[in-house]
Amino acid sequence: MSPPEIEAQDLAALSIFPLPQVTLFPGAVLPLHVFEPRYREMVRTALAERRVLAVARLKPGFEADYEGRPPVFDVCGAGVIESCSERPDGRFDLTLRGVARVRIEHELPPVRAFRQVKAARLDDRVPPPALVAAWQAKLAALWERLAPHLPEPARDLRALTRGADDAGAYSDRLAAALVAEPEASQELLEESDPAERLRLLASRLQEVVDALAPGSARGDNALN
Repeated sequence: MSPPEIEAQDLAALSIFPLPQVTLFPGAVLPLHVFEPRYREMVRTALAERRVLAVARLKPGFEADYEGRPPVFDVCGAGVIESCSERPDGRFDLTLRGVARVRIEHELPPVRAFRQVKAARLDDRVPPPALVAAWQAKLAALWERLAPHLPEPARDLRALTRGADDAGAYSDRLAAALVAEPEASQELLEESDPAERLRLLASRLQEVVDALAPGSARGDNALN
């Protein structure tokens, strides 16, 4: 069942903000600066309605048709505008809180300057509790070793995951904080099994911990 922030009417005509290197995970807060006229119109429309937008990642090669409607990945993150301020020149600064994974079913006819799609919510599968506990324990052990190399806000794993009351929310919180590469972020967004997301994150952390080990030639660049 969809949370109150995202309803069937939102998914029937969901405005998308296509970006090349940005992923919106459920529970994450994403700051955005909106300057293109078509997306300023999108923000004004969202503010006048239910404040719902989705961030869809552009597929490689989008540059050739950026002013048009280049392809985006089918799975994207839908969210709700939490705060928004308009500058004197019409640009917007806003924060978007991720609410759900959605899959684009098809794009709607171009009756507006910005893009809208029909989408369906993607719910997580329910993973085995023992498997989740095992991967969370692995992540905690790796995080303890990695913490001295992390920025101060990310060193306390318990603080970072506070309020994440299930495996899906827990994995999404870590993915948003830890993964910057577009391809890896998209892979995690598309994965509907929280236990598998935890496994992917643990594998990633293990690589970083190994790279930081004394004598590793990759140590200086492991977190870059």
